[in-house]
Parts: sequence; structure tokens; C-alpha cells
Amino acid sequence: MIEAVGLTKRYGAKTAVYNLSFQVRPGTVTGFLGPNGSGKSTTMRMILGLDEPTSGHVTVGGYPFRKLPNAPRQVGALLDAKAVHGGRSARQHLLCLAQLSGIPARRVDEVLGVVGLQSVARKRSKGFSLGMGQRLGIAAALLGDPQVLLFDEPVNGLDPEGILWVRNLMKQLASEGRTVFVSSHLMSEMALTADRLIVIGRGQLLADMSVKDFISYNSADFARVRTPDGETEQREKLTAALSEAGGQVLPEQDGALRVTGLPLPRISDLAHGADVRLWELSPHQASLEEAYMRMTQGAVDYRSTADQRAGLQEPVPGMAPQAGPYGYAPPTAGGAPAGYPPVGSMPGYTPPPAPQGQLAPGQPAPGQPAPGQPAPGQAPWQQPQQPLVGQGAPQQPAAPAQPPAAPPAPAAAPAPADMNKRDSEDAR
Repeated sequence: MIEAVGLTKRYGAKTAVYNLSFQVRPGTVTGFLGPNGSGKSTTMRMILGLDEPTSGHVTVGGYPFRKLPNAPRQVGALLDAKAVHGGRSARQHLLCLAQLSGIPARRVDEVLGVVGLQSVARKRSKGFSLGMGQRLGIAAALLGDPQVLLFDEPVNGLDPEGILWVRNLMKQLASEGRTVFVSSHLMSEMALTADRLIVIGRGQLLADMSVKDFISYNSADFARVRTPDGETEQREKLTAALSEAGGQVLPEQDGALRVTGLPLPRISDLAHGADVRLWELSPHQASLEEAYMRMTQGAVDYRSTADQRAGLQEPVPGMAPQAGPYGYAPPTAGGAPAGYPPVGSMPGYTPPPAPQGQLAPGQPAPGQPAPGQPAPGQAPWQQPQQPLVGQGAPQQPAAPAQPPAAPPAPAAAPAPADMNKRDSEDAR
């Protein structure tokens, strides 16, 4: 079991992890989620003893990693699949790790077969593809047959067959009673692989619960109801009956109804009592991705902005202007992309305090305006404009005319290049 208590890690003024506490129990696959820069890799490095926490502690099986006897045979990890000497073959790399940890050489051939690299075992790893490198990293993690395994983005670069293999491997390892801790940004894979989720944002714990509870807690389940097309009267009768029973009814764009606050059997009984025929009555539950986006919307540090293309490109006739940043739906009145809650603070989230004598991230110095804000007494349109790329700096007033210079003297014959080079080297 992995247990973290009050983990905090600071790098100067930057607080990467703040007061983080959680448990990763054996027998389950625990997913580790969070936006880029949220502190996931830093947390894993502290678990493995690669980084020393500023405060707090983390143990594996009741001991700090550095105090575990023969730690490679108890803990296996994949943090960086590229941490391999490119001149070594896959078998040589694993054999070196095995000899350092007292693992029999026959185990090397076993794990090469488990990850499917036995046919390229004697090829140099520098020629491996990204997916092959991931398989080699997983083989290194499995080498000591450990009871605790940590994987950081294990399916990165794998093809669909490889992703399915990793998914089944994680479940098999957990079914054997091992502790499996997996960090990933692929929500679809986490929904199929993980049993529990630990979600962090800006270094703080946001959620620690089962996947099912996480989706239910961060999404609104509803029933989708459809009456026969063209029969407006029946649609109105059903809407009135559901509203009287305490349900909330909202129309969908395709003519269906979105009903919340009533279970499906109750909706069916009300429709039968109102003599309304139903063409559709189906439950809808948000995906893990939708629930994750709702939970972490206020903890995203790196967000795309719209490309204005000012002065670089003329608008194409008949084409609508770009409504929002690339990859996002058009923003709503709250400033967030359509379909997501307004950008703001997360429930229960408190920014970590800055070290004494230093400013918090994003806080302007005393007497200075915040980034992107005009100075006191200055209108927004009076801010200095930066020149566009390719236009150069603003033109300066022309200098007074100077008298013409005397014609240059004839150049002397150049000395041989090798002699100049030797003289300059002697001078140094």
C-alpha cells in the first residue's frame, strides 16, 4: 500500500504539491488524474524517493522508499520510457537491471515475452519506436515481480492492440493483490481500467473516490424522453404531467425532452397515466471525461487563446470569424466553453500560501498593475502596442543629414587564412 500524508513540495516560489494526503490500496487499479502541471509527476517522484518533500511524508508498505530492503524487488515503476542507453539491446538493458538487484537472468527472458519484445530482444534500443520503448519500460517495472507498481502514461505511443494489452495487464496485476497506481490523461482508458481515482489540481487533492462515484458526483444524470414526432399535444401533456410530479423538464434541440428529478419507472408510469405514447425513454450518464472537465475546469494552467491573426491575414469572404480558441467550443457568457461550467474556483480548493517574503504566482508587485491591465489613470486603449512580427520596431525620427564621408582607402591584401587562425590561437 502507498500512503501519503501532508505531502508538500516547493521549488523556490513555485508550490508544486501542497498538503497532499491519500492512500493507494492493493487489489485495485487506482488512476491518478490532473491537468498538466498539477504535480502528478512530482508526487510519483517523491513516492520513489527521487525528490525529497519539503514537508510531509510518503511510505510504501509502511516504509519510506529509500529504507526498503532491495526496493527494486518490491516496487516497480515506469516514469520515463526513454531512460535507456541507446547503445544497449533490450536484453542487455534488462540484464543490467537484474544483476544490480540480484534477480536471476532467466527472469529477463520471461518479461521480454510478457511485453512481446522477444523477437527484438537483441536489437539496440535506440532504434525502437515510441511504443516499443514503452513496452521495454513496462518490462523493467515487472522485472522484480514487485507487489507495488507505478506507471506514468503507460499507453503513450502504443497501438490499439497494445493499449488493450496494457488495460488487461493492469487488471490482472490488481487481481493478484498488487498495488497498481497509474497516471494518465486518457479518460476513456481510465474509465475502462481504473477502479478508483485520485484527482489533483494545482498540487491539491480534489477527489479520492471510485470511478462511478466520481462521475455521479460531478455530473447531472437525466432521462431522455421522446414522444411521436409531430404530436405536439402529447408532448405538452407529458411535460405538464412530469412537472406536476416534481420533475424538471427541458426541451432538446431535436425535439426530445430532458427530464431530471424523476426515475425512469416513475416517468413511464406518468406517461401511461396521461395516455402518452413514448418513442424513447433512456437514461443518460455523463462520461468520465465530462465529469473530469467539470471538476478540473478551475485548475487548468495552460489554456489556449483565440488566434486573432491581426495584420497577418485578410478575412476570407463568406467565412465566419473564429468564435473561440482552437479545440474549444465557442465561449458562453460565463467565459467558459459551451457545455462546461463557468471558469472559477473549485469547491474546497484553496491556493497554497506563498513562502514568506515572496509573491504568490500571478500577484503583481506593490504599485504595479496586474498583467494585461492598464496602469492607474490610463485607459485601456492608451496601452502601448507591440509591433507585429515582420513589421519591425516603430520608426524613429530621421537623424540630421551628415556630410558625405571620405572615400575608403584601398584595402590591403589579405593574409593567408591559416596564418591568421594560427596567430589568433597563439594570442589566446
